[in-house]
Amino acid sequence: MVLMTRWLNPDEQQTWRSFLTATRALMETLDRELQRDAGMPHAYYEILVRLSEAPQRRLRMSELAESSGSSRSRLSHAAARLEAAGWIRREECPTDRRGQIAVLTDEGFATLAAAAPGHVEGVRRHLFDALSPAQLDQLRRISETLVAHLTGS
Repeated sequence: MVLMTRWLNPDEQQTWRSFLTATRALMETLDRELQRDAGMPHAYYEILVRLSEAPQRRLRMSELAESSGSSRSRLSHAAARLEAAGWIRREECPTDRRGQIAVLTDEGFATLAAAAPGHVEGVRRHLFDALSPAQLDQLRRISETLVAHLTGS
């Protein structure tokens, strides 16, 4: 069976490229600002946030990888750096010898608390302030639709 390629028409191509450029530019800008102001990339910030929101600031590494949108190998590399900085520690999982638990340290929590105001201001300035309330509502609904479609939830 031969599948026919459904090429993008000019409007779809423009939409795709605009979406791609906008999301890439937003994430690069936020990443650059976090690097400059807090000395960490956005991926590390996301890991610290996920741990800060978890019960007792601890998550199994596999759950942390999934919730932060990271591969296990990428998370393992990031965890080694975060551990070296003293922001997290890894513990053996008491119920599974192969598993590990990532724990946000007090130092890591303080680092996150110091970085959060600047990051939130960047998100507000680069995303929320640039869009009208109606556009923000549309963006939320579009994003929720894409997440549901792509994750099957």
